[in-house]
Amino acid sequence: MAKKREDKFKMHRMIQLDSLIRSGCYPSIERIMREYGVSRRTVLRDIEFLRDRYDAPLEFDRAREGYFYSDPTFMIQSVLLTEGDLFTVSTIMPLLEQYKNTPLEKSFRNIMEKICELLPDTVQVDTSFLNSDVYFIRDPLPKIDGEVFHSIFRAVKNRETVRFLYKSGASKNFKQRTFDAYRVLCQKGNWYVIGFDHGSEDFRVFALPRIREISFAGERFEIHGDFDLEKRIDMSFGIWNNPEPPVEYELRFDSELEIYISEREWHENQTVEKNEDGSVILRFRSNQRQMVLSWVLGFGSHVKVLKPKELADEIKAEAKRILSN
Repeated sequence: MAKKREDKFKMHRMIQLDSLIRSGCYPSIERIMREYGVSRRTVLRDIEFLRDRYDAPLEFDRAREGYFYSDPTFMIQSVLLTEGDLFTVSTIMPLLEQYKNTPLEKSFRNIMEKICELLPDTVQVDTSFLNSDVYFIRDPLPKIDGEVFHSIFRAVKNRETVRFLYKSGASKNFKQRTFDAYRVLCQKGNWYVIGFDHGSEDFRVFALPRIREISFAGERFEIHGDFDLEKRIDMSFGIWNNPEPPVEYELRFDSELEIYISEREWHENQTVEKNEDGSVILRFRSNQRQMVLSWVLGFGSHVKVLKPKELADEIKAEAKRILSN
């Protein structure tokens, strides 16, 4: 226990010593001793630790009688984590599976590995936290070309117009697009970009996996003043680009789904009403008609559409098509 406490103090001293050296005051051994209330021997050990553990470019200036970094950009990238923090880190790793087919997967894993390398040796965690006791099931995801992924992010950040080939889900051929990328959207591991399409002269959403041969047009753009992201998509339900205003949905789920529906937040503006027969009524407003249709169909006969009538009609029509198959 005493060793753990000493190691923790040592780690804090390393961070403070690093900050002191980077300040450019050329601290001497005597000053470091006074600052931290430690012996000369401890200071010398700390200096060696900086050099050995962190490869610090630490030098001694005889004229100023103090230490400095020969590389002024160097600093200790230290992370102090509790046991609970490390458990969180370990559970994040499997979550990266949803980014398996994007360039982010490698970047995230590199970041997490660096964090783990920088952890103090004194952090002790039950090894069960780091094995495969926690599982995450991801949706099947399409692969995104690395050049497309990074180019879209650059276009959004720098407001650069891009050109690319795109094939929609219903099309058999790729079409040339000139596009101003406004925002990147991720829904359950699926990546999209929303912005202004020059060809249609309207706002469009494109799926990143369907983009090919992307290049920069050498032009800059300004976001249209009438663009409002929250009016075109629904952060709670989906990313369909629908300019029409949201409508009210009212759905009745039978008693078998009472707990399942009641315990979840399906939408930020939802209300849930429980009936005496055990059924529940879920109400919310959204402009994501296509997403709601697909979602409701997934509950089969356990749900009845009360509002709007248009959704009920679409469900009936889809049911007839299912029967015909």
